[in-house]
Parts: sequence; structure tokens; C-alpha cells
Amino acid sequence: MTKQEIKFLEGPQSRWQELKFTVSVLFEFIKGLRALHFVGPCVTVFGSARFEEGHPDYEMAREISGKIAQLGFTIMTGGGPGIMEAANRGAREVGGRSVGCNIELPHEQNANPYMDKWVDIKYFFVRKTLLTKYSYAFVVLPGGFGTLDEYFEAITLMQTKKISDFPVVILDKEFYRNIIAHIEVMKKEGTISPEDTDLFFFTDSIDEAVDYIQHNTIKKYNLRPKEKVRPFRWLFEKE
Repeated sequence: MTKQEIKFLEGPQSRWQELKFTVSVLFEFIKGLRALHFVGPCVTVFGSARFEEGHPDYEMAREISGKIAQLGFTIMTGGGPGIMEAANRGAREVGGRSVGCNIELPHEQNANPYMDKWVDIKYFFVRKTLLTKYSYAFVVLPGGFGTLDEYFEAITLMQTKKISDFPVVILDKEFYRNIIAHIEVMKKEGTISPEDTDLFFFTDSIDEAVDYIQHNTIKKYNLRPKEKVRPFRWLFEKE
């Protein structure tokens, strides 16, 4: 987190400091909305930043993203290395569109080189909102705390009807076996409803995942190529 964000989360500040932070958040949202307004319907891919080329999950992200891009979706990621890089790379390799929301960290997370467009965002909560806003589906690959945060936030938003029931596909059942088991515990104990398990789909098959996304986005929402929206040059907008 930035020093400004750390200070904000330490409790009440002066009214002036609270106002400055609020204005800073507003400008981050405006920056993100301007950058991503023309990216088209997206599928967002979540996963670890720590896997390198050659790792099975890196290659899985690369392959599935290429196949999803061929359906006509823009692949969106958090813009960094690892699974994010693999997903952006997979889209680029098949001629698809590839975008990202890169997070600004103290140790610097550099944007990967496989994006057609990206935006650097200071705050995680702004970044997560942008990753959700433009997406018709989510693909979750193995990752750490951040990946689980993004996964559970997406299904919580759907569970509480804050967003539509877009497909959430989780790849690598062996990696997530304990999560699967705990979800069953929550269902058994009544902390989630039985139908809440319909909000996501676990699989090890890339083709099965792509078919699931196609059926629950393009067919379900009758998605068609949209008429190209022209940017307002007087607002300095770019596609």
C-alpha cells in the first residue's frame, strides 16, 4: 500500500486529509475509466504473479486465454507477471486484444509486455472494481491471497446480486481441493445456500472451461459484436 493508503486505514484523520484521499481515489477511478472505456467485453483472468514460462499453470493460462480471445473477448488481467503475463500473452499470440490494470506497489510491479493497453492504479479496491466492471466472465488459476480475494469477491458480488451471474471458472481442481472441501463444509453448515455452488465451475479441462464460458456469456446474454464507439477527441480519448 502507498503511505497515503496506510495512513487512511489507520483510523480517523483530519477532515482535510480525508478529503484529499477521497479526491485521489476519484482521480484513480477517472483514470481507469478513461483508459478502459473502449476495451470491449472482457474476460478477466486471475492467478499467481510467481509462475514463470514453462510452469504448467503459466502454460494453461496462456492456452485458455488464446481460446477465449478467439471467441471475440478481450483478455483482461492485473497486468503483472506470472499468470497475468501468460494470459495477456495467449491473447496476443492469436491476434486477440489484451489489456490490464497494473497495481502500483512499493517494490514495483512492472506491466508485462503483452498488453495492447493498460492503466497503472494506486489502490487495490479501485483496481478490483475495474477488473470486474468490464468482464463477462472470470477465470481463476492457482494463486495466493490476492487470487482468492479476487475470486471470492466476484462470487460474493453475484451472490448478493450486485452484478449479474457471469461465469466463474476455476482451473486445477487438485490445487483447490481444500477450497472445494471447505465450500462443501459451508454448504453443510448452512453459511451458504446450496444454490450458491452454481455460481462457479471447477474443472481441469481447458475445452470444457471455454465451452462453459461461451454458453454462459455469448449464448446466455446474446452477445454480439458491438458497433464501434468513436472516442471524443475533444476529451483526449483514445481507443
